[in-house]
Amino acid sequence: MASTSFSFPSRLLHRNPTGSSRNPRKRTATVRTLAALSDPYVLQLAETFEDSLSSAPSADTLSLPILQNLRDSSSASLLSKTWPSSKDEPFRFTDVSFLKKSEIAPVSTVPSRYSPENPQLLGVCDGQSPSLFLIDGRVVETFSDLSGLPSDVFVGSVSAAPESVLRVISDSVANFSQGDLFWDLNGMGALDIAVIHVPAGTRIEKPLYLRLFSSQGVGDGLNTLPVSNPRCIVVVEKGAYIEIIEEYFGGEEGESYWTNSVMEVAIADGGRVRHSYLQMHGKNAAHIKWTLVRQEASSGYELVEVSTGAKLSRHNLHIQQLGPDTQTNLSALHLCGCNQLQDLHSRLVLDHPRGEARQLHKSIVSHSSGRGVFDGNIQVNRYAQQTDAGQMSRNLLLVPRATVDLKPNLQIIADDVQCSHGATMSDLETEPLFYFQARGIDLQTARKALLFSFGAEVTALLHTPLRKRVEDHVKRITHC
Repeated sequence: MASTSFSFPSRLLHRNPTGSSRNPRKRTATVRTLAALSDPYVLQLAETFEDSLSSAPSADTLSLPILQNLRDSSSASLLSKTWPSSKDEPFRFTDVSFLKKSEIAPVSTVPSRYSPENPQLLGVCDGQSPSLFLIDGRVVETFSDLSGLPSDVFVGSVSAAPESVLRVISDSVANFSQGDLFWDLNGMGALDIAVIHVPAGTRIEKPLYLRLFSSQGVGDGLNTLPVSNPRCIVVVEKGAYIEIIEEYFGGEEGESYWTNSVMEVAIADGGRVRHSYLQMHGKNAAHIKWTLVRQEASSGYELVEVSTGAKLSRHNLHIQQLGPDTQTNLSALHLCGCNQLQDLHSRLVLDHPRGEARQLHKSIVSHSSGRGVFDGNIQVNRYAQQTDAGQMSRNLLLVPRATVDLKPNLQIIADDVQCSHGATMSDLETEPLFYFQARGIDLQTARKALLFSFGAEVTALLHTPLRKRVEDHVKRITHC
């Protein structure tokens, strides 16, 4: 690789602390070393992201120290990354090669053809709850409605955050060394940061809708793949509570685009966060998301995830319990149809006594070209005594050659724990179907009823508008 003719992106190096030496000879040696060891395609992609930032409309947001520091650390980390392949264990069952084959084009502007009254943007917000709207990774105030929030709560773009909030989120932004290439690409390409800050003791009664729209898709036959990099930071201070409904969707049906998203959540002592995550992109889209959660003592985090859209959807979920008496509940439902891959990679680390953790993963694969992936890891370390942790993955394969790859993993070092894990794969059972038919109910209705009951354990945790929307997707499960 050292003999490649690829030109090292000097702008990336100049922002890299490794290349900031005043000694020209040392800096030249560093350039040669990094150019020899780095993946040429990743470096070329990084330079593409750099160029997109330079062509973005001038805004105070891009010059903020918090965004500059994010880009610096991400670019430095990116230099050591390679494009993932099936030879890499985390991507053994997740093929991302079609992204590499596309001409990736970072989105830097928001089109003017959308208005708040556009039917595509209405979604499932109940009209009474506050909402924060992002288009292609940028906070759009004219589409948002933040009325009804307590006066001491800040929700909006990082560029509008007061100095006191900036100090808090700067301290809370994780120096996360375990992120993959897509984590770093988000840090390099983020045009804005959506900030949600709930001060100590504040309880927000109505859910906050966080709506993320990808507008710049391309039609069939074009090799270009627009990519946006939404990023959100949530800080919930001591004893505070918030419910967040995070919804991803896109433009015209059949368009291709890529959403590469990151959310960081910091929950202080006694804080509570209830989080619904709904991914309903178009069937030709790609969706890669990182969710990083850090929980202090006696805090609670509940995630309800439903993923029904995208050609490729991957959720990297990393949760750390940083204090005793911490509670974590995770529920997920994935619907895998024609040419869809739904992937959940999760890691939950417990380091303190009396932690509680529950994880339920369910998937329905309705087509022979559909595929589900679950790689779940719960790690109970030495000092996490009296931990109560459980993990279960249940999967329905509705047609021959439908595929689910499962890797449930429970690592226990502590000796005083109650832990369990398991996984199942099956078709709809014959006996329940026969029970319905014996009572005059046709086979198709019986199958739909059983599909509803299979997913109800997860969908019942959603608010009514969200639940009805997911149920409509389940109704449309057919062979293409």
